Amino acid sequence: MSIEAYDQLAIFAVVARERSFTRAAARLGMSQPALSRAMRQLEERLGIRLLARTTRSVSATEAGEHLLRVVAPRFEEIDTELALLSQFRDKPAGRLRITAGEHPAVTILQPALAKILPDHPDIRVEVIVDYGLTDIVAEGYDAGVRLGEQIAKDMIAVRIGPEVRMAVVGSPDYFARHPRPRTPRDLIRHNCIAIRLPTYGGIFPWEFEKKGEELKVRVEGQLVFNNIAMRLDAALRGLGLTYMPEDLVKAHVREGVLVRVLSDWCPPIPGYHLYYPSRRQSSPAFTVLRDALRYLG
Repeated sequence: MSIEAYDQLAIFAVVARERSFTRAAARLGMSQPALSRAMRQLEERLGIRLLARTTRSVSATEAGEHLLRVVAPRFEEIDTELALLSQFRDKPAGRLRITAGEHPAVTILQPALAKILPDHPDIRVEVIVDYGLTDIVAEGYDAGVRLGEQIAKDMIAVRIGPEVRMAVVGSPDYFARHPRPRTPRDLIRHNCIAIRLPTYGGIFPWEFEKKGEELKVRVEGQLVFNNIAMRLDAALRGLGLTYMPEDLVKAHVREGVLVRVLSDWCPPIPGYHLYYPSRRQSSPAFTVLRDALRYLG
């Protein structure tokens, strides 16, 4: 097979994963016309249609899905082996792609990167904030960060943070106008600032537990956001109750600008873990990051 054919297969793998010529072109650093031409040439070479194109999206055909399953792992192995060559350099090098939720990205990944990157100028890291339970192999990530209970069993998981507790909070002004909830069931009568997560396909239910009793409350209110900052700001402005990790509101509660309720219904849950495929050998760059993140508490 010619070098051009290998290039076309590699391009196809990126397009099929990104489901977009625009995103694939940006990731590969090439023009969209050149990318489209490479895909047409590959389909002509194989004599079969690999991509179904519409005006808004691109998806792999049945043949394309089969080809992606075959070639993608091979390219991943090649990328890993090339990254491993950095062990022969004076310093680790390479590019890492990580998917994480907003909370661990800000509170765990960011501080760790601030420590290691100045000493490793040849390491490049891309962090994609995503609330969904991403298939890191299919999406081309080196690793993901999620709560321990959300990680697939076939992944290697490294603990990178302490246990997490959630907190329900509202402003003193809000509670001056509304009674404090005594149980999670009382939340259905409150104006709750909700979050929409792609994993659940809708509004994320607030989860509680006390003495073995588990409750999931599908809250309602005037506001729905898909990020932490806007939910916290809305709560501080007295617009409703919000539900988020305890460490993000602890200082506000201490200062008296937020009031915490239902704390006895929010026990600790397994903390964040870095996870990656068991079959993937770690590159020196990835090892540096993994070791910096490892939680020893």
